[in-house]
Amino acid sequence: MGSQQEVSSHRIRSRVAAVFAFRESILILVLVVGGIGMTIASPVFLTWPNLEAILLGLSVEGTIVVGMVILLVSGGLDLSVGSTLGFTGVVCGLALVAGVPAPLAIPLSLVAAFGVGMVNGVLIAKLKMNPFIITLGMMITIRGLLLVIAGGRAVLNLPPSFTVIGQGRLAGIQYPIIVVVALAVIGDLLLRNTRFFRQNYYVGGKEQAARLSGIKVDFIKIFNYCLIAVISGVSGLMITARFGSASVTVGSGIELRVITAAIIGGASLNGGEGSVLGALLGALFMGMLANALNLLGVDVYWQNLVTGVMLILAVVFDMINESRKEHRT
Repeated sequence: MGSQQEVSSHRIRSRVAAVFAFRESILILVLVVGGIGMTIASPVFLTWPNLEAILLGLSVEGTIVVGMVILLVSGGLDLSVGSTLGFTGVVCGLALVAGVPAPLAIPLSLVAAFGVGMVNGVLIAKLKMNPFIITLGMMITIRGLLLVIAGGRAVLNLPPSFTVIGQGRLAGIQYPIIVVVALAVIGDLLLRNTRFFRQNYYVGGKEQAARLSGIKVDFIKIFNYCLIAVISGVSGLMITARFGSASVTVGSGIELRVITAAIIGGASLNGGEGSVLGALLGALFMGMLANALNLLGVDVYWQNLVTGVMLILAVVFDMINESRKEHRT
């Protein structure tokens, strides 16, 4: 009788351990517990206007994190996403002010974003340059370019035919929220189930082995950098449409928050690991944390400090996790 109870207890513990082995499960638990705690601490937290504010914030970083986690899985990194976001919005805004119709200005600005990704991808994949250095340089270059073309000023008075994509609603839900949910679902399904996207795990895990097995590593890398640039552009268009103006400073610092969210969600800076669901949950965690600090009256300047600490802790955790794997093998 005692042995049966021990076996049963062992099975239960094994199942619980298996569940919590997935970073997504841990994050969901943290979000639920944190949500309950914030509901007790502030009755405003669970109101729809506040939840909508969290989700609208998620629509910016959550959109970009879909592309970032795919890139991290393949062993890449992009620090230029914030500049690409702002650049796309400014290009679209200038085109609209010049009289270009919204249906033409939108794809035109996304082509500009695609060009940023193509340059990053070719330099990194074909010329074997360091992703950190190249994308850091691109971040500074693109930020300077958008300041030049906009004359350092925001582009104002954008037409309703464009702003509707950021302010319109479907069944009472703003379009940017619908976009990020749809993009996350599609991205997660593609990364988990399609042969092309699953190749990113092989490229990020063992690049040389992936080349020898016939995987077109360079093409995948270039594709990923173009993908995240276009996704950053989509995010830039949504935030520009939402506020009705194209700011030359929008997107500054967002790359660090996105990378932090992806690592919290289970992605590794060494490549070969990560999921879109985990990264989105990481972004939601970051958004809820910022919202909680606001509701609790914590000074806004502390939020950057918290983000920095979270990034350091996420990287340290990632390094410890990688070290444990090496010891196991």
